[in-house]
Amino acid sequence: MLPLDGKAALVTGAKGGLGSAIADELRSQGARVFGTSRDRNEAARIAAKYGTSPVVLDVADVSSIRSSVKALWESHGPIDLLCNNAGINAPQAALDVDEETWRSVIDTNVTGTFFVTQTLARYWVAEGIHGSVVNVGSQAGSVAIEDRVAYGSSKAAIAHMTRQLAFEWGRYGIRVNTVAPTFIRTELSASTLDRPGMEEKLTSRIPIGRLGIPADVAPSVAFLLSDQASLITGHTLAIDGGYTIH
Repeated sequence: MLPLDGKAALVTGAKGGLGSAIADELRSQGARVFGTSRDRNEAARIAAKYGTSPVVLDVADVSSIRSSVKALWESHGPIDLLCNNAGINAPQAALDVDEETWRSVIDTNVTGTFFVTQTLARYWVAEGIHGSVVNVGSQAGSVAIEDRVAYGSSKAAIAHMTRQLAFEWGRYGIRVNTVAPTFIRTELSASTLDRPGMEEKLTSRIPIGRLGIPADVAPSVAFLLSDQASLITGHTLAIDGGYTIH
């Protein structure tokens, strides 16, 4: 029997990169996976990959969250597991950050994560389901990194939200945890990481001596979501090669 047999999982931002790797890992461990995208065509592609139904969901739009989760629950039954992966980054020096950029990052990374989680938790509490949540945070939530004031602030908020929700919802059997990766090489991050000298600069700060890849993160998400981690809640797991130890 696989660790996630019989479970249904919702993964936000499952289009590619880390979200796709997480969704793949959850499926490999037995879960029925529903992946979200804001784009209807991408949502259909994701659904076809996992043999489930499309979930069109914009995490920056609370009404979209409510309606999409409601439709999913009513059509396909209970969702047991949630990975809040959807997020954005807009690297800017603190003196240059404008209000639009700030709000976009916070609305997506913080507000979206909270309301997706709250929406599912309301169903879990009402139906007595011991749900499990893993948020995708970042090392930027605990250490300062250049040009990351909006992003780092959002991920610091995720770390504390994790503790707060674990504290409030533990009585219902709901667990909430976070993974906090270092720089992960994906198609999306390539434009930053492939700048001349950038990879060498970043790896010089990582004791393990390399950047991450999605496969470094996905198994930890699956573990924290599973019953194997039944006594772990409110925790932020650094997956950073040692970046944050100094």
